[in-house]
Amino acid sequence: MHRLFAISDIHGCFRPFYKLVNDVIRLNKSDELILLGDYIDRGEESKAVIDFIIDLQRTGFNVTALTGNHEQMLLDAWHDPSALYQWYMNSGSTTLFSFGISDIRQMEKAYIDFFSGLQFYKETGNYIFVHAGFNDYEPDPFWDKLTMIWKCSTSYKNPLLAGRKIIHGHRPKTIDHVRLLIESSPDVIPIDTGCVYKEEPGYGNLSALEVNTMTLTSVANF
Repeated sequence: MHRLFAISDIHGCFRPFYKLVNDVIRLNKSDELILLGDYIDRGEESKAVIDFIIDLQRTGFNVTALTGNHEQMLLDAWHDPSALYQWYMNSGSTTLFSFGISDIRQMEKAYIDFFSGLQFYKETGNYIFVHAGFNDYEPDPFWDKLTMIWKCSTSYKNPLLAGRKIIHGHRPKTIDHVRLLIESSPDVIPIDTGCVYKEEPGYGNLSALEVNTMTLTSVANF
């Protein structure tokens, strides 16, 4: 059985991301890696994170990149100048700085195409991967894309979700909380351990969950 990893909420923290993938879990081409969104903003190296993801995909690694609310805010700002304020309020300027530009319209089209092509969720066996969560009240929870990037739930009753294992990010949790939660074998597992918040006690880690063994491996931000 191939290894199946999930990583979420890198937020421009390129160095711990590179170390986690290359030196710690030692990703190889027979593995599968699902990234759960929020690659940009807040941290200082958003461009390097995106370039690394693109390079992994280009060189034959099995990497699926899902979208997060921060990627969607960037796209909204690209398409509609009135959406710039919300993105800037959520640290979009740090992403522009990492790209060496001052205006979203200056971003190379190849990067806009990358962000536009991100998936909202991925199903693998009994697992569903998503940035945030699902609308439990929709007959088809896979229709509501806004909820997938903005709203988390700790459990679901929708027949299309019940009994499935949902892996998500979006809301940072302390690494101790995530480890204890994994031990209880829940149906909803958050894996955002707040890499960019390294000054906050209990946070400041980027984590990879190996889904087949439910093993959490982390690298502290540096």
